[in-house]
Amino acid sequence: MKKLRSGSAERMLRIGIPSKGRLSEVVADLLHDAGLSFRRISRSLFARCRDVPVEIVFLRTDDIPILTAEGAIDLGITGADLVAEGRVDLIERLSLGVGGCRLALCVPDDAEITSPENLQGRRVATSFPKITQDWLAQHGVEVHLVELSGSVEIMVSLGVADAVVDLVETGSTLAANRLRVLEEIGCYETVLVQNKSVADADMADRIVRRLQGVVIARTWTLLEYNVPRDRLAEAEDITPGFNSPTVSALEENSWCSVRAMVRRNETHKIMERLESIGASAIIETDISNCRL
Repeated sequence: MKKLRSGSAERMLRIGIPSKGRLSEVVADLLHDAGLSFRRISRSLFARCRDVPVEIVFLRTDDIPILTAEGAIDLGITGADLVAEGRVDLIERLSLGVGGCRLALCVPDDAEITSPENLQGRRVATSFPKITQDWLAQHGVEVHLVELSGSVEIMVSLGVADAVVDLVETGSTLAANRLRVLEEIGCYETVLVQNKSVADADMADRIVRRLQGVVIARTWTLLEYNVPRDRLAEAEDITPGFNSPTVSALEENSWCSVRAMVRRNETHKIMERLESIGASAIIETDISNCRL
């Protein structure tokens, strides 16, 4: 018999995802690719998946770590930066390979600040006070923290702060506000987190495996090619595969066919290296899902 939560009826597994913004669309695509198809009606906060007993809950991204820890949802998809800032007791099940960003200490372009120690006693604005305070403490620096929920990068221009700690993606926002990165505090991406008393542990594991299959498939691609048999060892060094390549004999005994998974971001270089050793008929095939 499944364990029921106190004061509530038995329910489906709940996954909390961002309710709006670019990350919301990315996460929805990821879930659909993992076979968790759903349709959100207007501004509804809930949606049921078609083929599995799973309920999707649409939430503010920064609320997801807390609501997962409190048991309102079983699994949550949110930023690792928000999990770290929330200081909540969760299980991180999977990094999803999307939403990558850096958290950095930024100062004015023309400021004579060369190290965190130069900020002793000054004002630092941030939406991540806990992470910031811990990091500065490691450097023996005490500052006056100005805690904000948004528009951190303009606080120097407004005279509210001498420096900011904020998320950095391309750096264009920093340049627009005449800021530069002094030091990087950490790198984060979107993660799948789980409550320690998940409603249905078996279903949670199934969801993790499905998402893992999609994440891996987006990282790898499949190459097939023909290569002279006397160059096979060189080819295998270039494409060792996930475990090992698949090698098949061709009708022409002096040639063989090779199939191997390669990292997607290395595909072009690998194809060039294969050509250089005499490989031909090199074909790339996308992988939409996998289990490894």
